Amino acid sequence: EMESKVSEGGLNVTLTIRLLMHGKEVGSIIGKKGETVKKMREESGARINISEGNCPERIVTITGPTDAIFKAFAMIAYKFEEDITNSMSNSTATSKPPVTLRLVVPASQCGSLIGKGGSKIKEIRESTGAQVQVAGDMLPNSTERAVTISGTPDAIIQCVKQICVVMLESPPKGATIPYRPKPASTPVIFAGGQAYTIQGQYAIPHPDQLTKLHQLAMQQTPFTPLGQTTPAFPVLTVAGKQQSSIVLPLQAIITMSPCMCPGLDASPPASTHELTIPNDLIGCIIGRQGTKINEIRQMSGAQIKIANATEGSSERQITITGTPANISLAQYLINARLTSEVTGMGAL
Repeated sequence: EMESKVSEGGLNVTLTIRLLMHGKEVGSIIGKKGETVKKMREESGARINISEGNCPERIVTITGPTDAIFKAFAMIAYKFEEDITNSMSNSTATSKPPVTLRLVVPASQCGSLIGKGGSKIKEIRESTGAQVQVAGDMLPNSTERAVTISGTPDAIIQCVKQICVVMLESPPKGATIPYRPKPASTPVIFAGGQAYTIQGQYAIPHPDQLTKLHQLAMQQTPFTPLGQTTPAFPVLTVAGKQQSSIVLPLQAIITMSPCMCPGLDASPPASTHELTIPNDLIGCIIGRQGTKINEIRQMSGAQIKIANATEGSSERQITITGTPANISLAQYLINARLTSEVTGMGAL
């Protein structure tokens, strides 16, 4: 809802502009301990909100009187230019790439922005010197389109001013379904009969159907046979919404201590499983200074012991101890390392 306020020296209304940014750009805007965004909020007088989530894309919402919005935009554009300059000091490129910002605009306003036969967008390009492109398709699950602006910071600021004028003159028609970036597909781990998706340092309980699926898999195939490239179910990649509000630190899931997992059954009793691995492949499982084996231990929650090489033997014994789920996951991760080594896929 726009509250019209006429201030001295022309129109000054409250407006909301949404920007679509990649994680790296968001990091640049937030700054160390949030100092950059705090400074931008204070100096521009605009409200700057950044959408939550561990998504490849985030939405940055800027709200305030138009003059505050332009100040915030100027600060963002100059920050991005500074980032480009810094990145170029290490590169051999001679031409400086332009600053690029992506606005998210209701599709019902894009027609006014383009104008009859593209007349309006052409006028904006010519008068500001910025490149402006309106995406042909709407963003997934929304009625919004991306409008990409690139050029020098000054050209971008002039361009945003003109876009704001168009948006004020032609308010959106009908309801707008805002674009919400989707989280990146995250691996799923199973522990204590429960499925979890990993988001950053946290493990979030996953929908029931996956847990049931895993329990069925566990009853039928307690372990993934070595050399089988498709795992039973220890790890799945699932793109989907977070379904539960319980969030547990990843470490708690890895160690799966029952007291840290409210409402979950205690872990099944520990068991032991043994594998033999050819000597010439043991290195890819151990990794440089033990990095890979430690990673497998941490991800699976299983204890993994590799026996010392015995004289005259071409194989090494690996002993895995933990719950069936821990063992199954450890085996899958070991298989994945072996498969990548054998097929030459490189490090997983």
